[in-house]
Formats: sequence, structure tokens, C-alpha cells
Amino acid sequence: MSRPTPEAPTPDEKDWTYVIEAGCAACGFDPSFDVTTTGDRLRTAVPRWEAALARPDATNRPEPAVWSPTEYAAHVRDVCALFRQRLELMLTEDDARFANWDQDETAVAERYWEQSPDLVAAQLAHEATSTAAAFDGVADDQWERRGTRSNGSVFTVRTFAAYFLHDVEHHLHDVRA
Repeated sequence: MSRPTPEAPTPDEKDWTYVIEAGCAACGFDPSFDVTTTGDRLRTAVPRWEAALARPDATNRPEPAVWSPTEYAAHVRDVCALFRQRLELMLTEDDARFANWDQDETAVAERYWEQSPDLVAAQLAHEATSTAAAFDGVADDQWERRGTRSNGSVFTVRTFAAYFLHDVEHHLHDVRA
């Protein structure tokens, strides 16, 4: 049975690229970590996501316009897949260009609020493990390869890893995991 579309969260229009340099006071993310540990840190996040999705309130929104743990986890699952694709572009194409991706549009189109926490946990574990392996495979001479997001933000593989990992870890903070 289909549940009605819940209230949409206010679109996040903040340019989060500042975390690459300044870190994040809200979640404590420090961008000065060794980027070669991105895969390890991502794998470490998986059990925390699984624990959040095993809670009885995993599908409950804390406020009408704030995603539930399941919705955040579905987003992180999709972020893992997207960033793995973008990483591959950065490693194979000179000055890769990324197509636009609207996270809010995706959440509605994929009906995140109706997804099963158990299924999302399994899918997130798979996507995170695959993405961790992709970051593990970055060679020393590839960390400075570049890619550009559709809004003009330029990343190196190094800054891209920090930007990506912040998203995963910040949303763990959002769901108190």
C-alpha cells in the first residue's frame, strides 16, 4: 500500500563545499584526514547505519519536514553510487564534468519514505562497500585529478573524497547514530 507523499524538506541550498577546507562544526568533520583512509572510514560507517535502520523508529520523521533515518540512509545509499560513478569519471577522463543531480527530486521520485529499512540497510552496505573499494583503488598519482560539478565547483579526487565522506558522516550525525 502506498503512503501519501510527506511534507518535503526545505531544499538545502547551502554550498557544502566549504567543508573541504573548514570542516563542519555541526558534525565535527575534520577534512585534514588522510584521504587514503576514505574506504576504511566508509566501511566503518556501515554498521552505524545498520544500527540506525534497525531501530523501531527508523521510518519515523522527527519533524514533518525532516527525513527519517530510512530516508537519510536511502540518500546516502544513492550518494555512494553517484560518487562512485563520478570517481570513475575523474579517474578515466581528463577534467571530468558531472551531470546535475537533485537530491530532493530523487527522494520524491524514489519515494524514500516508503522504502524498507532492512532493504535500505542491505543496499547501503553494498553501495558503501563498492564505493570504499573504488576509493581504495585510487593510485598515489591520481589524487590530484580534477572534476567539475554542474554548478562549477571544481574538485580534485582528494577534495572529492573529503566532500563525499562528510556527507556520509554528517547524515550519521543527523540520525544520531
